[in-house]
Amino acid sequence: MTVFQALVLGIVQGLGEFLPISSSAHLVLTPWVFGWPDPGLAFDVALHVGTLVAVLWYFRSEWIKLTESGLDLLRTRRADTEEKQRLIYIIVATIPAAIAGLLLESYAESTFRSPSLVATTLIVMGIVLWAVDRYAPRDRPLGRMRVRDALLIGLAQIFALIPGVSRSGATMTAARGLRFDRQSAAVFSFLMSMPITAAAAVLKAPKLLRADDRTTLVVGIVAAAVSGWLAIAVLLRYVTRHSFGLFAVYRVLLGAAVLALVAARG
Repeated sequence: MTVFQALVLGIVQGLGEFLPISSSAHLVLTPWVFGWPDPGLAFDVALHVGTLVAVLWYFRSEWIKLTESGLDLLRTRRADTEEKQRLIYIIVATIPAAIAGLLLESYAESTFRSPSLVATTLIVMGIVLWAVDRYAPRDRPLGRMRVRDALLIGLAQIFALIPGVSRSGATMTAARGLRFDRQSAAVFSFLMSMPITAAAAVLKAPKLLRADDRTTLVVGIVAAAVSGWLAIAVLLRYVTRHSFGLFAVYRVLLGAAVLALVAARG
């Protein structure tokens, strides 16, 4: 892999991770379309380190409060503040995807990376995202979340193991289906990305450290961090005034184009 390819994939990862368009789908499709070598899931995880840095930095004040609340929760055993409750919700939402990731890792590295499957899931989830966002009420702020909500959103995150579904897309769709407003859905989706991304990076760290070309890894990670920070900032401002419809249309058009390319290549 060249430095240029790593840079492009890093930018793709950063933008796709937080916009509901599926970063994993784009990481599968970009090398396939341009005839580049598939960097594999380990490189994908390395790029997630960049987006992990982005979400930690963008929400740094929030993470400081959550960390302090977590320490106090361990000491007092009382979830008597909104920050403590939110930390519990993030943990609850992380558990389903963590278990599924361990059980389905081999499929994520092989079967789930088919361009036809990716295109199909892009289209299906695009339609679901549009329908839920269009018709679900928006009368619940993040402060009204409960454990049941966190668990359901966490279960939705399992489907993100299939490239094309989109982790942020699935979790935002689930949150919107539970009547949370768009900004609350986006913020919780971003916050809950941290634990699962960090866990994946730790599990893949030995393989990454053995990589021969660390320059491309560094370039990809930095590109993902910068573009990821930009994607968070843009999306949080965008959803205060607009729906997720634009992203749904993009997903359907991209999926249709990929299916056409699959058919053309035989």
